[in-house]
Amino acid sequence: MNPPNKQNTAIWIEKYRPSTFDEIKGQEDIKRKIKAFIKKGNMPHLMFSGPAGTGKSTLAIVVAKQMFGENWKQNFLELNASDERGIDVVRNKVKDFARTRALGNVPFKVIFLDESDALTKEAQQALRRTMENYTQTCRFILSNNYSSKIIDPIQSRCTLFRFKPLAKEDIFVLIESIAKAEDLDMEENAKQALFEISGGDCRRMENILQSCAALDSKITEELVFSMASVAKPKEVEEILQLAINNKFIDARNKLLDAMLRYGLSGQDIIKQIQRQVLELDIDDRMKVKLIDKCGEIEFRMTEGSDEYLQLEALLANFTLCSLK
Repeated sequence: MNPPNKQNTAIWIEKYRPSTFDEIKGQEDIKRKIKAFIKKGNMPHLMFSGPAGTGKSTLAIVVAKQMFGENWKQNFLELNASDERGIDVVRNKVKDFARTRALGNVPFKVIFLDESDALTKEAQQALRRTMENYTQTCRFILSNNYSSKIIDPIQSRCTLFRFKPLAKEDIFVLIESIAKAEDLDMEENAKQALFEISGGDCRRMENILQSCAALDSKITEELVFSMASVAKPKEVEEILQLAINNKFIDARNKLLDAMLRYGLSGQDIIKQIQRQVLELDIDDRMKVKLIDKCGEIEFRMTEGSDEYLQLEALLANFTLCSLK
């Protein structure tokens, strides 16, 4: 949902920033445990780890609002480690905020480090020391996609919560609420397409839906796939069936046509092919061979090989496997 005008953007953002746990979809077990911390008015250092768009940053803001009430801005420091990832940030910004006492009845402040897996090792070592020294006046919430990139001393100081991609029903609830608020005409198969493309990533789903709504208030499956630059699963399945049925040239032409029509890169289509292999009506042993070949082709493209040549080689392998 876009803000009405530039002057009101800051007010609009503040208004629509989540304030309660009910506004976060999914992650019920995590929310239940966090609520228990807030109820007691105390909490350990927290680490939120999981895929993008699953509610990690949103939950950190809700924790601050629920813990501090109207004083949450004075007691909450939010830093994105992708922008500010050096040791100086930890030594200066973080330490200066951590050493002062909190406002209100809560005995500590909260520092939220988003994308903390982007911190350098030196910055993480400095952060470890800061967490030790200011444990009486400050709590840390670290958000990351890969907890393995955080050094062990920091991991041992945090309670780890692993976020899961949002379930289909949660994504559908969000889609329906947005469609109602924005007066959009949503087709049922368009909802399914949004879920498949987003893969449980709420942010990606909302971005695609907003782009579609800018073009047409009627959201169709065709519009969703076109806007997301993703081929329809049925089209990918047809390409693979042609290759398996010993129609290599037809499969090759259809693949190139789909890539040009949707603006797909080689790595985009290889991921779709890999997912669609599992849906094919072929022997499990052949599925294993084809998925193994998908991994090999994807690696070659990552290393700089020609995309079209590698995809033709992959289709050739599909045809060869069917002839054995």
